[in-house]
Amino acid sequence: MLRMLRLLWIVLAALLCLPLASQGAQPARDGQVSLPAIAVANLPVEARDTLRAIKQGGPFAYPRDGVVFKNYERILPVQARGYYREYTVKTPDAHNRGARRIISGKLNEYYYTADHYKTFKRILE
Repeated sequence: MLRMLRLLWIVLAALLCLPLASQGAQPARDGQVSLPAIAVANLPVEARDTLRAIKQGGPFAYPRDGVVFKNYERILPVQARGYYREYTVKTPDAHNRGARRIISGKLNEYYYTADHYKTFKRILE
């Protein structure tokens, strides 16, 4: 019985850690989230094209590109509303916008998500 309780405790502790781990995020000492990083060279070619368009101010492939990203998931560092903007990264063979996005912050930081905001990587330039 004691062994079963210990096993149950271990399983519960592991489950409590899953949401943070599944986002690819680690808590930082100051309460912010430390995100994994990806170099521009390691982004899909379509993401590099989108990043280039963002920096040039367009043109963009989709009418919703440039809208405010509200960070409801709170995976990115918390900022005032309007701080982040989102842009679509084309997905080959997708019949809609797909799941890939680049999020830009006002201080020229960029984040990539390939799974529609479930996980993010900070883009290193």
